[in-house]
This record gives sequence, structure tokens and C-alpha cells, in this order.
Amino acid sequence: MNRVTAILPAAGLGTRMGADTPKQFLSLDGVPLLIFTLRRLAACPSITDFVISTRAEEVDSVTASVAAENIGRPVRVVRGGDSRQDSVACALAEVSPETDLILVHDAVRPLVTVQQIESVIAEAAACDAAILGIPAMDTVKEVKRASLPTDVALITATIPRERVVLAQTPQVFSSTLLLEAFARARQDGVTASDEAGLVERIGRDVHVVVGSERNLKITRPGDMELAEFYLRQERAGK
Repeated sequence: MNRVTAILPAAGLGTRMGADTPKQFLSLDGVPLLIFTLRRLAACPSITDFVISTRAEEVDSVTASVAAENIGRPVRVVRGGDSRQDSVACALAEVSPETDLILVHDAVRPLVTVQQIESVIAEAAACDAAILGIPAMDTVKEVKRASLPTDVALITATIPRERVVLAQTPQVFSSTLLLEAFARARQDGVTASDEAGLVERIGRDVHVVVGSERNLKITRPGDMELAEFYLRQERAGK
């Protein structure tokens, strides 16, 4: 059986939420999003241990909150970085050399299901790299931004929807592959918006497992209301 370490980057400020509280500490169903998401991941028996990267000033409080959960598997809380990539890199430094697969999941993507987690882990175990993703439903335009301060863009191309997926998490990779991708990115001074982007740039294939619109990332104020609605639907069996 593969040893799977789950990394939760949770060091962001969440400025787009327009709230004083970082979004990973906003409350969903009476608990912080980070803890809600950790519970979802902990419900997956395939995950062996967890590493949470958070802001330096939050390490002690997050450690205490995690300890109160008693999830029965090791959880380490480490200081994160200024970007998602930096935070994941900080967590990677804590991953055991015995780990086979590394799973990265947004701390503010709370409604992931055990079935989704297990599916992407199984795919990564077979092919070394897999993510959740959903098909693009809207027409996708490639644009060239106009000069600030205007908020207008110029369309340069229309991208066929059948060639586009919207990336989600979890994203799961073999340990050696992800460590290589991060090392190469650090060496080349490259930053990507997700782990799959770093793996892609070193020429490795990444498979996409179909996710769900309910596996949303809390980014804007309205997302919390949508998450609460989806949670009610889930509990009602809908």
C-alpha cells in the first residue's frame, strides 16, 4: 500500500474575500475552513499523514486546533511562505523519504469528497501525476490586457472548450516527481499557479480525473454562501 502524505497550504491572506480574517479561518458549519477541510481529507483512509503550512504567527494556534481534532494520524504544522508555491515547498521539506505519493489540496476547498480523493490518488499511483478538474462550460477567450487603469481587455483568440479543463485539487504526484519539479523550478526561478504546472514544464504528463463544481475554492465573499448551500444539499442527499 502506498504511503500518501497530504499537504494543505494555508498561509494566504485571502485579500479578495474583503474580510479581516484570512479565508482559511472563516467559519463553515461552525468550524474554520482549514479544520473543515482537514476533516474531509482525514475521512480518506488512504492518507497516511498531513503537513499544514500556515503563517508564522498562526503556527501555534493551528497546532492546538489540529491537536483537538484527534484524527489518529500524524499532523505537522509548519511555517509557510509568501506564495502558494513557497508554502508547498516548506511542507515538502517535512515529507518523509518513505512517502510514495504527495497530495496537495487547497485548505479553502472544503467540500471535496472521499470518492474524489481516492480516485485521484488511484490515478496518480498508476501514472505518477493526476489532478481533479472540471470541463469549461463557458466560452473561453484568450486576451491581451489593456493598459491600466482601465479594466478592458482585447480578445486575441477563442479557445475550444473541449481543450480546456478548470483545475481543482487534490493534485497528487509521485514523491520523486514532485520533488524534482520543485527543485527544477527553484533552480530556474520559475513560479506556477499550481503543482501540475511545475510538473508539466519538466515534460511529464498529468492526468485529469473529473471533479465537481461542488468542490469549489473559497475565493470571493459569495463563495461562502454557495458552500453553505452545497453543504445543505449534500446532507439532504441531493
